[in-house]
Amino acid sequence: MPYYQVWEEFARAAEKLYLTDPMKVRVVLKYRHCDGILCIKVTDNALQCLQYKTDQAQDVKKIEKLHGKLMRLMVSKETHSGAMETD
Repeated sequence: MPYYQVWEEFARAAEKLYLTDPMKVRVVLKYRHCDGILCIKVTDNALQCLQYKTDQAQDVKKIEKLHGKLMRLMVSKETHSGAMETD
């Protein structure tokens, strides 16, 4: 499971993975205090596992924004088609 090096590529791939099958996607955030690294993993447990890790403070805000966007989509009762493209 390789890590993405560019945030924009990871965010785009994570959104696409979620929109393909929202019922199977899982998002995991993990912070290792001893290393100072925040990891985010988005997976469907079958075919794809997307990972991104960072130790930069400005990337934490980006991760928080993507995580919030995915969580809002997961709890909304509306259809998900085109919802990510408008943000």
